[in-house]
Amino acid sequence: MTISETRYSRVAVVGAGTIGASWAALFLAHGLHVTVSDPRPDLEEYVTGQLTALTPTLAALGPPTEALTARLEFEPDVEKAVAEAEVVQESGPDDLNLKQELFARLEAATRPGTLLLSSTSGIRATDFTARMADPGRVAVGHPFNPPHLIPLVEIVPGEHTEAATLEDAAAFYRQVGKQPLILRREIPGFVANRLQSALFREAVHLVTTGVVSLEDLDTIVTSSIGLRWAAGGPFLTFNLGGGPGGFEHFLKHLGPGMEMLWQLLGKPSFDEATIATLSAQEREAYGDRTYDQLGAARDRDQLALMAALRNAN
Repeated sequence: MTISETRYSRVAVVGAGTIGASWAALFLAHGLHVTVSDPRPDLEEYVTGQLTALTPTLAALGPPTEALTARLEFEPDVEKAVAEAEVVQESGPDDLNLKQELFARLEAATRPGTLLLSSTSGIRATDFTARMADPGRVAVGHPFNPPHLIPLVEIVPGEHTEAATLEDAAAFYRQVGKQPLILRREIPGFVANRLQSALFREAVHLVTTGVVSLEDLDTIVTSSIGLRWAAGGPFLTFNLGGGPGGFEHFLKHLGPGMEMLWQLLGKPSFDEATIATLSAQEREAYGDRTYDQLGAARDRDQLALMAALRNAN
């Protein structure tokens, strides 16, 4: 049996913010023993509160959610927390110096075969493993927030990541119901966040220049691009947009117009005026509901969309 064919049973989650707590809930729902480590003084209260809040969504996804805390432990000392782990899912702040120090400590405190995976949103594994003697068992395992709900995990190698590490990471994420995808090479921001950033940059430009309101822009995305790209990515979409001639026909006949638009896209920055404009419109659009109410509505709609796609396939 290769390592990638094993079933993992013991995970350490290092960093208990929004992402770490969500990972912990998902791992527990799939029967894993989870040790959560974070220096925050309210660690146990915060994580158990998050488990309670996330349980309805987890239950809707299918895995059993009874007695989740029976396999949950807390250990503020990171070395003790990871000593027996088969997998470490690091979810600390995206601070390069902090991660470099942390991964050097993880290397020293874990067993040689332990997978070391980072939830970083954009720092390259090559950079945050710079203080490790052997970074071969490290990869980025970047989820889309919230990890317990959105299927994709981008697995991104560093320059020294071993091929077996990538396959083992993919096997681990499949074990907990995720849809892992291994990138061919690392790039800052990875793929999903770079795409998201490209769209959001133009969204900020269109709102701050008065073309459309923040609320109306959200409606435009959720009633057009969002729905269409949930059924087929941009390349499949434009393949179909080319008619019987397909993608090549699309590029030859509609590509020049799109290329001209590329030159006209905005390049906003988050200066004080931009932040004030966006924040005011956000409060006007969504300020009548609490964070929890907005999150529950998002999860409800996301679950419905995912169920519809599963049933269609």
